[in-house]
Amino acid sequence: MSVIGARPEIIQAAPLTAALDGRVSEVLVHTGQHYDAAMSGDQILDTGLPEPALNLGVGSLPDLEQLALSEERLGEAIDQIAPDAVLVRGDTNATLAAARATVARGLPLLHVEAGLRSWRADMPEERNRVQTDRLADTLFAPTESARANLDAENVSGQVYVTGDPLCDMLLRWAPRLPPSPVDGAYVLATVHRNYNTDEPERLQRVLDCLGRSPWPVVFPVHPRTRAKIADAGLDVPPAVVLQDPVTYSVMLALERGARAIATDSGGVQREAYVWGVPCVTLREETEWVETVQTGWNTLVGADVEAFSAALGRERPDEHPPVFGDGRASQKIAQLTVERLHAVLTTQGHA
Repeated sequence: MSVIGARPEIIQAAPLTAALDGRVSEVLVHTGQHYDAAMSGDQILDTGLPEPALNLGVGSLPDLEQLALSEERLGEAIDQIAPDAVLVRGDTNATLAAARATVARGLPLLHVEAGLRSWRADMPEERNRVQTDRLADTLFAPTESARANLDAENVSGQVYVTGDPLCDMLLRWAPRLPPSPVDGAYVLATVHRNYNTDEPERLQRVLDCLGRSPWPVVFPVHPRTRAKIADAGLDVPPAVVLQDPVTYSVMLALERGARAIATDSGGVQREAYVWGVPCVTLREETEWVETVQTGWNTLVGADVEAFSAALGRERPDEHPPVFGDGRASQKIAQLTVERLHAVLTTQGHA
């Protein structure tokens, strides 16, 4: 049983589902954490991911309520499907809820994108990562730094460095991407993290950062972020163009054609790196430290002057393949097969 709940997981799941096809029987379950077409259904269609066998309809709820309801419904799904193992990915509430429900039933738990750390306790994503990694038997770390984090925490599961399936997805899509729908030079922006959107003063500073761009800013707005802007009556600078969320292929085309990308998304930071587009991260930290170490990503928080300075920097001369060779999904699929074989052999079913 393979669990998704939000747009990043849908996108990351697509290349792994393709790699697993014909090797294991995968039952895809969607918690419905992202439930509207722009953030879920359209993304599934656009990535080529098969429709999930179950959609649990959890929807948008306060953090702990969503986590509890997801765990309850995922537990029921596990009981219905009776899988040999459960695979989770990333750092959403769907991830941790599935991990808890799996371990409660004594089943093996596999975690894709394990070992990432922002060292920020006020992020629900950090809680979800840390607790899931403690529960998992098999941990697929995308980078060596992620493995180092897991080693330092003495996790009990087996750790493998596989590369990043998101990189696989981008390399697969690159030849068939359309041109950017925006003419001329522009900055692409995405903002959705709770600590950037929940406090009106912080969100206004983020908007003020975007307003310092010397180029127009294209901003596909997460529904929750748009609501926060409207509810607080915040000032959107004239150069910042708000638009509805776009499909994954359009988002990638916008990223690849941008002069720079301003974001608080971990996925978008990696996508910017793969495309060789400078990234300015509207956070004080990142779990994707390689993007900063190589000079392609600058952390500015919500500091207007730091944001402006970051946009003026030259591109680095080197661009090492820090997220793998584009075969992460194949590696994870093979390791998953080996893990399932070991489980079934132990049970006398192989």
